[in-house]
Amino acid sequence: MPSQPRAVVLLSGGLDSATCLAIARDLGMDCYALSVAYGQRHAAELAAAKRVATHLRAQEHRVATVDLGQFGGSALTDQGIDVPTAGVATGIPVTYVPARNTVMLSIALAWAEVLEAEAIFVGVNAVDYSGYPDCRPEYIQAFEAMANLATKAGVEGHRLALHAPLIHLSKGEIIRRGLALGVDYSMTVSCYQADSDGRACGACDACRLRRAGFEAAGVSDPTLYRT
Repeated sequence: MPSQPRAVVLLSGGLDSATCLAIARDLGMDCYALSVAYGQRHAAELAAAKRVATHLRAQEHRVATVDLGQFGGSALTDQGIDVPTAGVATGIPVTYVPARNTVMLSIALAWAEVLEAEAIFVGVNAVDYSGYPDCRPEYIQAFEAMANLATKAGVEGHRLALHAPLIHLSKGEIIRRGLALGVDYSMTVSCYQADSDGRACGACDACRLRRAGFEAAGVSDPTLYRT
């Protein structure tokens, strides 16, 4: 096993995952950042992930590719479905990407086993989120149980922990935590339809939640908006 504890951190390039990486580092983990190009329309977040990984001194940053866009079914992967801009509504919105977190966590699990990592960190949130079923605590618990049943490491007694340190925090609390750990949120991109320069629309659910988070945290919003 590695002399220093290792963790794979899913890093989208957004506010939450950047905070998650900072928390993992603060816990003394050697962090290996993993981003996934899954056919998302807001691909500018991948450039943001690279910036964040460098800034927060990840040991390594990799980008895995899997084309969820070939299936469509989400406003984030299907150009024929508009991103909602009327405000955060109840229920599961069209920005939910079918099986996205399961696919990403499975890729992270594969790399974690190769690295002999003891943990995976993911920035899912069950408070200020858009109703996604794969952001709930019971989902995280179920995936961790599966991971330890499905891997050679788990069978041989090297259990893997799946950490979701933001899951019960509000967006304002997440931002305050990240600022205390040195996260530069101007590097991050959260917008569901950010342009190629990473400029945010200011109207989608992600933008609304992000803006409200900075207001709740009592700090200025460093987001670059198109208008």
